Amino acid sequence: MRTSLIRIGNSRGLRLPKPVLEAAGLTDEVELTIEPGRLIVVPAQAPRAGWEQRFKAAPVADDDEVEPLASRFDEEEWTW
Repeated sequence: MRTSLIRIGNSRGLRLPKPVLEAAGLTDEVELTIEPGRLIVVPAQAPRAGWEQRFKAAPVADDDEVEPLASRFDEEEWTW
């Protein structure tokens, strides 16, 4: 698809047709990435998006598997 940049004050804008917005999943906020000769537009993600799922999937340590903080040195060789 070919389109033109439109003047918006001292800036330029790009009008995206509704089917393009829907196909790309773009809503009100987007993230822009600039590469030489390219402008990449992707839907903006909420901060910490996906954290809850990753937290639920993380392994939980069993207290029996955790090594004690004190060592043999602490109990036998150290003099207080």
